[in-house]
Amino acid sequence: MRRLLVGAALLAACLVAAATARAQAQAPVPRRIVSLVPATTEMLFEMGAGTRVVGVGTYDHFPPSVETLPKLGGLLDPNIEQLLALKPDLVIVYDTQTELRQRLDRARIPQWGYSIRTLGDVTQTMRALGARIGMGTEANAAADRVDARLQTLRSRVAGRTRPKTLLLFGREPGTLRGINASGGYGFLHDLVELAGGTDVLADVKQAAVPMSSEMVLARAPEVIVELHYGEPIAPGRIDVERRVWQALPSVPAVRTNRLHLLTGNEFVVPGPRVTLAAEQLARALHPDAFR
Repeated sequence: MRRLLVGAALLAACLVAAATARAQAQAPVPRRIVSLVPATTEMLFEMGAGTRVVGVGTYDHFPPSVETLPKLGGLLDPNIEQLLALKPDLVIVYDTQTELRQRLDRARIPQWGYSIRTLGDVTQTMRALGARIGMGTEANAAADRVDARLQTLRSRVAGRTRPKTLLLFGREPGTLRGINASGGYGFLHDLVELAGGTDVLADVKQAAVPMSSEMVLARAPEVIVELHYGEPIAPGRIDVERRVWQALPSVPAVRTNRLHLLTGNEFVVPGPRVTLAAEQLARALHPDAFR
């Protein structure tokens, strides 16, 4: 009986998946796409669907041509009225945008939801999105390029000593207060591992970890990498922020001056440019591999 129930459940799941695939295959190819999250906007342009994009999110800045498109708010505050006025035939949303998804359902506007948690999700999402908009071949080719570049970087640092690495994506400027670090789960953690580091917070299975100075001392990272994104940071300011760490002279990364401040929105946009983020990290962790 148990085997019969398991078999029935598997059959039902297969039928649902097949029905979903048929529905997507039969759906009209969208020509007016709104993408509210920078990652999918970049994916669309990378696969050659940029001319179909009619609206983007406030935080979309790449490629530069998106600056001419209507900006429709962010993840938490989409301008639904402006969005509806664009008459899209597909809206790409993040899975957590529950209220927006409900509004789109009521307006009978097709939507495509997704989420990205790990590095592998990036190219999987590209492929699935391409299939949804009728550009599967182009999307697969774009995803293959990303996967190949990441594999090249992985191979380049393979076999080298993996330094204990602390990756930060936030703290109060000029102080060691309000430290937020990448934990042992998520695409940033995966990037550290791919780039040839050992994440000092690998055992903390969450994407973000608030840290105190005492925690930094206890974890004793050999390399500290800070990410700066959004507004450009002046070169002089970089030196100032690096000197802040002198308050913890016993930390190995401070003692050996292995403190890196990396800039670029590619670190917080899990799209095709993760290859640039991975290379920056690999160069910081293993500069000798790129000489």
